[in-house]
Amino acid sequence: MTLSGRDTYRDELTKIAEDDDRILCLEADLGGKNHQFESQFPDRFFNMGIAEMTSIDMAAGLAEAGFIPFFSTFATFASLRSAESIKLAMGYMEKNIKIIAPYGGVSGGWFGTTHHSLEDIGVVRTFPNIKIACPYGEEDTRRVIREAVSSPHPYYVRLSRNESFVSLDRDDDQATIPLVNQKGNGNLCLLSIGEQGTELCKKIQEAYPEISHVHLCYIDQVSLRNSIAQLEEHGNTFLVVEEHRLAGGTASLLAVLMPDNRVYSFDCGEEWPVYGGSHQETLAYLAFDYEALEEKVKNLLSEGAEVNW
Repeated sequence: MTLSGRDTYRDELTKIAEDDDRILCLEADLGGKNHQFESQFPDRFFNMGIAEMTSIDMAAGLAEAGFIPFFSTFATFASLRSAESIKLAMGYMEKNIKIIAPYGGVSGGWFGTTHHSLEDIGVVRTFPNIKIACPYGEEDTRRVIREAVSSPHPYYVRLSRNESFVSLDRDDDQATIPLVNQKGNGNLCLLSIGEQGTELCKKIQEAYPEISHVHLCYIDQVSLRNSIAQLEEHGNTFLVVEEHRLAGGTASLLAVLMPDNRVYSFDCGEEWPVYGGSHQETLAYLAFDYEALEEKVKNLLSEGAEVNW
């Protein structure tokens, strides 16, 4: 059975912790009953309650003492309520803290606007020295957790909630390298970020097989800059598909980093989703769905993005 992102995180971290007693698990009242890590390592698990900023500050002290603290809570609370502590402890002092942020985007749809997170990547990306990852599927999530443990850098890992996906095949073991899922022979390339963006791009591929598709797992500024040469091998017109707002989104940064290319965004717009629903219902309210993406693709093709049929 394929696990969801947050369940994969707990499972992989618990396995790694069997051989590494530096790993600690902190939760802000989101662990629930029978948390896998807590059950196996009760003396290394801390439920911090609804105290996100304090959790980051405490993690900074633990990191300074040589531990590797993983802190997890809702993406919107992890990134926005804790922003000042993230800036100082992770960005400025580069403490080895790993934030795991489920409920990214509008995956907690039924909880309403307070629990939606369409700004988190933009906020965290303004702070230097933090690796930002949006894995797709179970195996990529496991790779990112393993890479976070072995890396001395602070991490922010954005996940969804309950949906589970099979990761795209990789020829290498590193999620840091952009994954070329399909290489077309035109100049239009889809860049997918996160689970829902990648799902949409996979479906577009079925209808438009000559359009290239590259999945980006790591999307902090340094990682994007290091990916540019490889991206430019797949076109000169890029459409970034990301469950985020335009402001602070990956497309807005790539447009600056790739001035000789055309970069467009397919995002969740500026609306506030004002009603609760499932993840897919909330995405449809924001027009982040297949029909809207296909229309965007058709418009780009009509404006001159070439696809050699």
